[in-house]
Amino acid sequence: MKEAVAERACRLGEYIKCHKTTVRGAAGVFNISKSTVHKDVTERLKVRNPELYREVKKILEINKSERHIRGGMATRKKYKGI
Repeated sequence: MKEAVAERACRLGEYIKCHKTTVRGAAGVFNISKSTVHKDVTERLKVRNPELYREVKKILEINKSERHIRGGMATRKKYKGI
């Protein structure tokens, strides 16, 4: 694994951990695709920093379990014209 890619995976993991953000949110900040973020934090981070990987995995699982709620809120907001 190239050092720059491994370092990016660690930076992404730290960002997600500190800001409790989604993969999409981190992708926007780092200006990369969500597929790249997902691959970095699920595969590359696991090899590079297993402790951080476990913390990030918990956050991503929470985000996944709440996404239907956020989607419903976005739809509600859209039709209320807010």
